[in-house]
Amino acid sequence: MNTIAALFDFDGVVMDTEGQYTIFWNEQGKKYLGIVDFGRLIKGQTLTQIYDKHFSGLNDIQLQIRKDLTLFEENMVYEYIPGVEHFLADLRRNEVRIAVVTSSDEKKMANVYRAHPTLCDKFDRIITANLFTHSKPHPECFLLGMQLLGATAENTFVFEDSFHGLQAGISSGATVIGLATTNSRQSIADKAHLVIDNFLEMSFDELIHLRKK
Repeated sequence: MNTIAALFDFDGVVMDTEGQYTIFWNEQGKKYLGIVDFGRLIKGQTLTQIYDKHFSGLNDIQLQIRKDLTLFEENMVYEYIPGVEHFLADLRRNEVRIAVVTSSDEKKMANVYRAHPTLCDKFDRIITANLFTHSKPHPECFLLGMQLLGATAENTFVFEDSFHGLQAGISSGATVIGLATTNSRQSIADKAHLVIDNFLEMSFDELIHLRKK
């Protein structure tokens, strides 16, 4: 049997954190750039990518944002997206290989592990920003996930919420399921093979049915 893989973005897909990040980055955008809706503009990007594009050469500001972000992430609330734990368990029962593929770094993820000590047990791999060179919308991170899990694109499912992440998933050749946790269903409907609000109705059987369409 060919290996089936499921690759999950983290924020807004596994954990309901995107609203918190939007608040933080909106504050930074307004404070330093005069941009009101900055949080939506940078979703799915690594910190390095945000710095390079929006704060290039502003070293003092970069250091202050890093300091403020570290403190912010230490105090964030990390709550699972509804149904995702049961869905992950169902995938495991059916021998699906599972990975997190996130633009977050290891320092941020350490905060998550403290809040959820068993998180790593739910996945075969957790792929963070330090393991890939190109950020989403480039598909490198998902192609790396397929490689590490021993799966091909036609047998891989990507779960994403951001525009950049959805584009990366499509470019990787995987079947893409969009989570309407960050953007509206209407805005991502043409960027995914299926759009869901959460994982309450998702199952292994639903994935296989989607792949056969």
